[in-house]
Amino acid sequence: MLEKLSSSLKGTIWKIARAKRIDKRMLDEIVRDIQRALIQADVKISLVKELSSRIRERSLKEKLALNPREHVIKVVYEELINILGRGVEVPLAAQKIMMVGLHGSGKTSSCAKLARYFQKKGLKPAVICADVYRPAASDQLRQLCDKIGVPFYDGANLPDRNVIGIVKAGVKEFEKYDVEIIDTAGRHALEEDMIEEIRDIKESIKPDQRFLILDASIGQQASVQAKAFDDAIGITGIIITKMDGTAKGGGALSAVSETNSGVAFIGTGEKIDDFEKFEPDGFISRLLGMGDIKSLIEMAEESLKPEDVDVDILKGKFTLKDLYKQLEAVKKMGPMKKIMQMLPLGGLGFDIDFDDTMYQVTEDKLKKFKVMMDSMTEEELTEPKVIDGSRLKRIARGSGTTTAEVNELIKYHRMMQKMMKSMTSRRGAGKIPMKGMKIPMGKMLKRMK
Repeated sequence: MLEKLSSSLKGTIWKIARAKRIDKRMLDEIVRDIQRALIQADVKISLVKELSSRIRERSLKEKLALNPREHVIKVVYEELINILGRGVEVPLAAQKIMMVGLHGSGKTSSCAKLARYFQKKGLKPAVICADVYRPAASDQLRQLCDKIGVPFYDGANLPDRNVIGIVKAGVKEFEKYDVEIIDTAGRHALEEDMIEEIRDIKESIKPDQRFLILDASIGQQASVQAKAFDDAIGITGIIITKMDGTAKGGGALSAVSETNSGVAFIGTGEKIDDFEKFEPDGFISRLLGMGDIKSLIEMAEESLKPEDVDVDILKGKFTLKDLYKQLEAVKKMGPMKKIMQMLPLGGLGFDIDFDDTMYQVTEDKLKKFKVMMDSMTEEELTEPKVIDGSRLKRIARGSGTTTAEVNELIKYHRMMQKMMKSMTSRRGAGKIPMKGMKIPMGKMLKRMK
């Protein structure tokens, strides 16, 4: 998400962290870098100026509780949250959710993604399609719901398929479900008949949440749409879609922060699971390269079962079978790129920006490792020390790789084993607490590349 903005901001954070001293000249340079990055991300100039003033004022005048470099980083982090990070809390409880927005905003796919979000949280969602104007809307939404096993209703059995009738019948049909998501019709512009229709739907079912779906590529224009819909039905939250494919996402986020509404969710890709709750602190932390451990833990909890994590690892035992299990667990959690963005790269020793090629190399490398391990015997997986020259050749032939690549896997395993032993021994000696521990993953990933 917002890769260009993130890359620029990470560079600024590194500049602050490496500065020998923080004086007015260095502060001016830092502020100029941030201004340039935000303006390129389509953030409103008046907001950029306001942020710049706040950073200068706080950095120079506030009493320091940290060292000067840490203090400036803290100020930048907090001020970015002020202009980009206004979020909305969405309860994990029974509720009716009405989805509104213009054509092309990603509203229909967001309905299915939102249903999937609640489904992963253990609730029972159902979806109602109230778009009777676009023939493909119902088919598209039905197919998406079928993929994730979520009940769908479009009033196809009703003699008179009027919008209010469909919505009321759908709500009654799904009254035993936890979350009812109503997809309303979109338009190409803010037409009066569209506004009138969503007002009528609101009055007929009294939804608990009224979410506006906005395409991130509209940038600062998001505030115009948000205000119009808010005036009509009282928006309780905003979903910003296509955050992965535009440079204007910063504009959309900051524009929304000027309205009465906040961001509830963001769409981060085309797949049904490319959707996440907007956590302002975690989002800004990720932009700055500080990671988002909270979201990473939530991803792990949703994707992994207890048996996916071997407790023997915490006892210092780490075989190739354990490594295989961990690679399987990583695969379940999602793309390597998404996982890596949630790690605190600065704290882990990273001094590089990973491009898409780097992530792909890492993904491909992990896949190869798994294929090699599939060609090993039980003894080799449990006791890698028994792998000699002849076994090396056999494994390479069986996996369609080279002996050099198999050797690379063995070296990788030794490195991971050493790291695990280091972690457990330090934990046992009480030198490093598990919470907030910095794991030296930088060298590991560079070697994998």
